[in-house]
Amino acid sequence: MSTPNSQLSTLNSQLYMRRALELAALSGAEGEVPVGCVVVHKDGRIVGEGRNRREGARDALAHAELEAIAAACAALGGWRLHECDLYVTLEPCPMCAGAAINARLRRVVYGASDPKAGACGSRIDLFAHGFNHRPEVSGGVLAGECGEILSGFFRGLRGL
Repeated sequence: MSTPNSQLSTLNSQLYMRRALELAALSGAEGEVPVGCVVVHKDGRIVGEGRNRREGARDALAHAELEAIAAACAALGGWRLHECDLYVTLEPCPMCAGAAINARLRRVVYGASDPKAGACGSRIDLFAHGFNHRPEVSGGVLAGECGEILSGFFRGLRGL
């Protein structure tokens, strides 16, 4: 049986993931792989947002998570995000999971799993390797919607 706090937590997770989906849709509309991300302070404020911009920026580092983490650091005036959670529509890759460790994020929440490059358990679990910090991880929040925005994008590329 779920408690009122767990129900509230689920609703909040869905709310933040919906904002990440909005950001993902913006990326998709620009021809980018549609991934969106928000960083949320423990008080409920979104302190950073990001979306994929690799094609437009011609930058391998222009991932949604890195953009959101950088924005959160700027907003909060420091690099330690230990009072923050990251919500992203696609399971982070090794680079982005490493950034979550280095930023000391308290929790990583993702929507769709990524069997090809996911570093939160699908391909590898980077957080299980004994680094100096280990964020909590939750996957599958609005997984169907997160997966569909990606599938739809790639169907469009193939002309299906």
